[in-house]
Amino acid sequence: MSKAGSSAAVATRSGPAAAPQETVELSEDDKSKDRFFVQVAEVVEAMVARHGKDFAMGALLLSAQFVAEDKPLIKRKAGEAAN
Repeated sequence: MSKAGSSAAVATRSGPAAAPQETVELSEDDKSKDRFFVQVAEVVEAMVARHGKDFAMGALLLSAQFVAEDKPLIKRKAGEAAN
């Protein structure tokens, strides 16, 4: 019996000489980063839907600038820990 129809034998190709794509197991660190990226994407989609692309881009750029300059993104009460 042929395995040509099984997912293990089917390779996605982007051109005539493309090599088959390999399945890569992500590390726990990479999985964590993916989960954060999904959270960021959901927040950005909500910002765009509510206030438009310009607001979302501005908020992301301002946040990136604060991170680069080691400035806090929000003001916390004394003794309140970041999550």
